[in-house]
Amino acid sequence: MKDRILITGGAGFIGSNIAAALLKRSNTDVVIADDFSSGDWRNLIDVDAEVRAVYCDDTQLLQDIAEGHFSAVYHEAAITDTTVMDQKLMMNVNTDAFAAILEASAKSGTRVIYASSAGTYGNTPAPNCIGSGEEPENIYGFSKLAMDRIAARWYDKHSAPIIGLRYFNVYGPGEHHKNEVEGTKTASMILQWYQSIQAGNPIKLFEFGEQRRDFVFIGDVIGANLAALDAPRSGVCNVGSGKARSYNDIITNLNRILNIEHPTEYIHNPYPFFQDHTEADLSETSMLLNWKPAWSLEQGMDDYIALLEQQHRGPLETAQDKAT
Repeated sequence: MKDRILITGGAGFIGSNIAAALLKRSNTDVVIADDFSSGDWRNLIDVDAEVRAVYCDDTQLLQDIAEGHFSAVYHEAAITDTTVMDQKLMMNVNTDAFAAILEASAKSGTRVIYASSAGTYGNTPAPNCIGSGEEPENIYGFSKLAMDRIAARWYDKHSAPIIGLRYFNVYGPGEHHKNEVEGTKTASMILQWYQSIQAGNPIKLFEFGEQRRDFVFIGDVIGANLAALDAPRSGVCNVGSGKARSYNDIITNLNRILNIEHPTEYIHNPYPFFQDHTEADLSETSMLLNWKPAWSLEQGMDDYIALLEQQHRGPLETAQDKAT
């Protein structure tokens, strides 16, 4: 019998990558639910899955979850733009819809794996550990912390595990669309700065580029999500590289990979809630998922930039490069 797995937000960056990975497994069907407000159909061109253009708390979808139509639910749907300040909207979309999914999945005993965020830690000191320093700086981070708290209330009433994955700074293929919505740029800084280079614009960093983040390659995020299918119990864990790196390190690597010395401009940071230092403590992750990251920042950027360069040049130029 085939596994039938639901992915909400499946047209988004992480959701579409999860879908592609699941479809490589034998005996697995994937159903994608996405309202396409922030996801992108182009992420699904090579993903042979059933696609439903619905909100994640669609009445029929919740009924299907409650009736046990799915062997597992990946809940990736969310507002991910951290600059959105509409508190009610953020809580409705991120938190209330998740509560409805948990209520439905409890009826059928369906495993739920959901996207939390390192935004739950705000600017508390790193390394960031589950259960401490959970002091978000904005409504986005709070909405994710509220999701974790709601999930915890269901642990004893839910016969299947509920696993929350606190993503740190994810980058990699499939995020292009996050820079294409007018007035927003939510793709990774790696992609944004690469695009600045291609456009001939200076790279702009907040003063003075020494902010440190835990940058995690999409391949590792997918590995953690697949591992969560076998997690023996409910819980929340961090998904990161486990090593903070500075924004200046990103620029150094871009220049190294592209063999250039691109100009950098330091600018004032206008965001009071900006996280200066994140670093995932992976001890709980190791215990819950039996998983650890495989890509360093250098390895992840090497793979990603090589793909971006190929896409930038186009198939004809790439073929000519190989011929010579």
